[in-house]
Amino acid sequence: MNLIADILLAAGSFGAAIYCYVLAARLKKFTALENGMGSAIAVLSVQVDDMTKALEKARNSASGSASSLEGLTTRAEAVSARIELLLASMHDLPEPAPRHAAPPPTAAEPEDDPDRKLRFIRRRASRPDLEAAE
Repeated sequence: MNLIADILLAAGSFGAAIYCYVLAARLKKFTALENGMGSAIAVLSVQVDDMTKALEKARNSASGSASSLEGLTTRAEAVSARIELLLASMHDLPEPAPRHAAPPPTAAEPEDDPDRKLRFIRRRASRPDLEAAE
């Protein structure tokens, strides 16, 4: 019985030695930086560092844009309130005069003076869109 136990013990230790040898060979291939998993891990590590830096830049840019957008929104709300106030005050304005109203009569000047020079007065027609802005 001892002989069988010794044979099984020797076979087990021989199998463990072969298993350790195979694992050592795989570990060498795994850690090789030139070709193998080691190079892939090194490349992935560099890419993770680059992505971390890009993410930090994007985060800073987004926070700057958010604060700028918040300021612009506050400013737009203030301008909107002012426009609403101006529109509300437009209701208090009197009605505009008709477009083609005749000019008010002026005092008649004597026309018998021969040395009198003629003057021409040109008047622009009033625009309704400009009257609303006044």
